[in-house]
Amino acid sequence: MSGLRERETHLVEFMDDPACDARRLDTTYRLFGPVNRLVSGWRGLYRDRIRPLLAAHPASRPFRLLDVGSGGGDIARSLAGWARRDALALEVTAIDPDERAVAFAARVPHPGVELRRAWAAELAGAGERFDLVVSNHVLHHLDDLPGFLAESARLAPRVLHSDIRRSSLALALYSAVTWPTARRSFLFADGRLSIRRSYTADELHALAPAGWRAEAASPFRVLVSRGMPEPGDGGGGGGG
Repeated sequence: MSGLRERETHLVEFMDDPACDARRLDTTYRLFGPVNRLVSGWRGLYRDRIRPLLAAHPASRPFRLLDVGSGGGDIARSLAGWARRDALALEVTAIDPDERAVAFAARVPHPGVELRRAWAAELAGAGERFDLVVSNHVLHHLDDLPGFLAESARLAPRVLHSDIRRSSLALALYSAVTWPTARRSFLFADGRLSIRRSYTADELHALAPAGWRAEAASPFRVLVSRGMPEPGDGGGGGGG
């Protein structure tokens, strides 16, 4: 290890192997939900940054949200559920290029969510448009971050990408919490690899084009956004 001073981009996660153990992969997808509820912070992001957009959106059509790299579908399902409880019209399209992820997500009811096997670049190339693009734990996988941000901007005027923020403390705490899952899933091993591949806020700030905002968030998170309201902004504002 490099002591986490730099991203270890050569690392490859076990679940990205098409030949990985199917049972362990299935368990990993099932565990994504509780882990994301614990550490990803999407409930607060919905409350502070997404719900104001939904509330201000014209009632003539539903707000369209695209979840890129949706994995097991838990974030897409949560966003749709929170909006439904708030009586706000939201249509979620959840895409993932991995047919295994889409097949797993399809086992669970997703009211208000359309699941599709696709790349963001395919949708952008087809001219599809949304009101907001989001992702969770996608940025650290990318070889071309500026290109991905450009695709996101083609798909929607507002973008909110959330990921792990690399730190030694994050690695230690994550390791302690997920160690009991090591034998039955990829959560422990791949999560540790993800942290070692992930960005700091300063690294993202240096890579993000003009008009994008990179910021640290808690706990051990980083956000890259464009055109998003900040907490307490009431639904306006743009990225920096």
